[in-house]
Order: sequence, then structure tokens, then C-alpha cells
Amino acid sequence: MSRRKLVKSFYYWKKAKAIIPSGTQTFSKGPTQFVKGVAPIYLDRGLGSHVWDVDGNTYIDYSLALGPITLGYRYPEVDRAIKQQLKKGITFSLMHPLEIEVSQLLKEVIPCAEMVRFGKNGSDVTAGAVRLARAYTGRDKIACCGYHGWQDWYIGTTTRDKGVPKQTSSLTLPFTYNKIESLEKIFTENKGKVAAVIMEAIAIQEPKDGFLQKVKKLTHDNGALLIFDEIVTGFRIALGGAQEHYKIIPDLSCFGKGIANGMPLSALVGKKEIMKMLEEVFFSFTFGGEALSLAAAKATIGIMKNKGVIRHFWLQGRKLQDAYNQIAKDLELTKFTGCVGLPAHSALYFKDKNGEDSLLLKSIFQQEVLKDGILTIGVHNICYTLSDRDVKRTIDIYAAALRKLRTWLDSGKDLKVFLKGDMIRPIFRRW
Repeated sequence: MSRRKLVKSFYYWKKAKAIIPSGTQTFSKGPTQFVKGVAPIYLDRGLGSHVWDVDGNTYIDYSLALGPITLGYRYPEVDRAIKQQLKKGITFSLMHPLEIEVSQLLKEVIPCAEMVRFGKNGSDVTAGAVRLARAYTGRDKIACCGYHGWQDWYIGTTTRDKGVPKQTSSLTLPFTYNKIESLEKIFTENKGKVAAVIMEAIAIQEPKDGFLQKVKKLTHDNGALLIFDEIVTGFRIALGGAQEHYKIIPDLSCFGKGIANGMPLSALVGKKEIMKMLEEVFFSFTFGGEALSLAAAKATIGIMKNKGVIRHFWLQGRKLQDAYNQIAKDLELTKFTGCVGLPAHSALYFKDKNGEDSLLLKSIFQQEVLKDGILTIGVHNICYTLSDRDVKRTIDIYAAALRKLRTWLDSGKDLKVFLKGDMIRPIFRRW
């Protein structure tokens, strides 16, 4: 893999920059998130846990399209379901029975799901949940914790806030994970004005000291709704997401990504008394009942229920996490890198000698594993077709990369001399 050619990737990238703003449809898939000059830029196909770039190089994929691939690329049973539905039609002038069938499946596996509405992206349903909470409570302000998509109500709180009216962004108040006092402050300073708390129940850092229980009590004590953003955690750490894993039931939840093994589908679910307000609150899409994605979701959820898919995520994830941390420990690198989070969805951290996040170290590591066929943005998204052989090969490649990193750190040289391309850049600038 060290002699990979990336000629076609560079050719397509040159053309893309002339006609696509930023050259990409999705920031997290763009070249800024990979070592430019070393990483492939365009993929051509996938099968199981592997992908092939446009130049024919193959990789074990741990990005998995930013998480939606849960079973594996071109998983036969899901593909069959899509093809069978394709013969009947894609989207129709009236509703389709699959809307009911998939809604019923979600009701069975998601603890808070008494009623269901569909969207296409995570941002569709998080924005819908916020609008619904405002309508239900008659309040305007939202407390948030985590990443919740591109819509004005949330993105106005970030450094990517161009185009968002200040009046809109001022209504959303971020708080800090595992610091209940930061949420208490919001409620104290905005008495009777907060409609909802929306949060990722877990991103990477685990909840401590009953944090989620405290959030739920504080939220309800102040007359607000609790919304879990389970776009990432749903169908990964448990079928029913973090709420099932931690046994904390929110009022509303947002699901997406892994729900349909790559087909575009998201879901807003929650308590009936709240969800019924969607009969008046406008939340409507031309493609909300698109049948190919619903057929894929029906097949995907059925497979996940019956084949121990979640157990596989935890099992393979534990092997990767334990092995990485052991290698880092043996090489005395734990100050600089490690693997954290739940085994079913873990992430690699990289720190400099001062304990600050280091995109340079992350870039060097990514560069080295890419050469040997690992495609990663530093997160372990795991699919059902990730084999023991894949895991063993990944661990071997990780070990080789970390040994190089140890040697280069010991050399006393500026680590930039070991980077063969442009460093990874953050999507969100530091404040």
C-alpha cells in the first residue's frame, strides 16, 4: 500500500474545486479531514468492511460514511430489499404501508418511541424536535450539549455561524457535558423560558456521577422537555440507543445514520402526547415516506434484532480499544495517545507534550495507517462485516504506526518533517 497511486483522486479534486463550494458536499468527508497528498479523496465502491478508491486502492473503512453503514457495504439482504421495492417504485403520490411497518419496528426497539415521524438527515429531525418542543411548552429558548446539525437554531452557537441572525442564535444556550452546574446556570438565568434540553447522551466521554439522571430531573423540574440526539448512538451502542443503554428515557429522540445501512433516513420519535402536536406543527417532506429507504430500514432493523449485530460492535470494538491502549502503554505513549469511549463506538485521542489536542500527531498517525490500508478519521465506527482478520490486521497496522511515532518523538526533531502532506484542519475553529 505504500506505493499507492492517487492520480484519479487528484484529477477529480481539481475539477470539483471549480464547481463545488469547498469542493465537497459534506465537510467531514472533505480533504481537510485527511492528510492532503497522502489520503484518497474519492471512493469508487465498497463491500463489507472495505472500500476502494477511484485509483483502485483498498482500505478497511472505520469511517463508514460517517456512521450510516452498520451492517457493511452492499449487505445482501438489505440490497435485496431495496431492489424488490425498486421494482414497485421509489416514491408515490400517496402514503406507503412501509411508513407504518417501520414506525412499528421503531416503537418496538426505542424506549421513548410511542409515535414516529420520518426525515432524511439528522438535521431534519433535530430541528423538528426543537420546533415541536417550543410549540408544546410555549417557550423559545433551547439548552444544548453536543453537535446537532446545520440548521440555524444550532449552528448559530458555533464558529460556523455566518448567515444566522443574532436573534436566532441568542435563543440557543450551550452547556458542558458532565457539568450539571452549567445547565443549572441556564435554568437560573432563564426561568420559565427554556423549552427543551437537547443533548447527545454520550459522544465519547461517559456520563459521571449520575449526570444524565440529574439532567432529566433538572429539566422536568423546570417544565422543559428532554430530547436525546441519538443520530450517532442509535443502532450502535444499543438498538434503542443511549436511552436503552443507560436506562434514561427522554421525552423526544432523534435517530438517523445507522437506521437503514446507508440509505438516507432519520426519525423523530417520542411520547404520544407531545408527538400529537405534529398534527399542527409543520414538519413535512416530499421524500418523508420515500420507500427505498424505508425498505432498507425494515431489513436493517430486522437483521440487527435477530443476528447479534450490537454484540458484534461491542466485541470487535473492545478488541481494538484494548489492543490500541496496550500498545500505547507498552511504548510509553499514553501521554500522547489512547482510545477512549464505549467499545461499540470509541475514538482515538492525540495530545502534545502540554496535554493539548494535537492535529499534527493525529495527521502523522493517519498518514501512516493510510499507507497500509486503514481509512479513519480517528473514530471506530464498526460494521457487522468487520471480521476477526480485519481487526487483527488493523491492530498490526496500528502497532507499526505507533512504533514510528515513538521513534520520531524520541528523535528530538520537529514532527512536521515526518508529515508528507498538509495537516488535518478543524471544521470548527477554536473560539
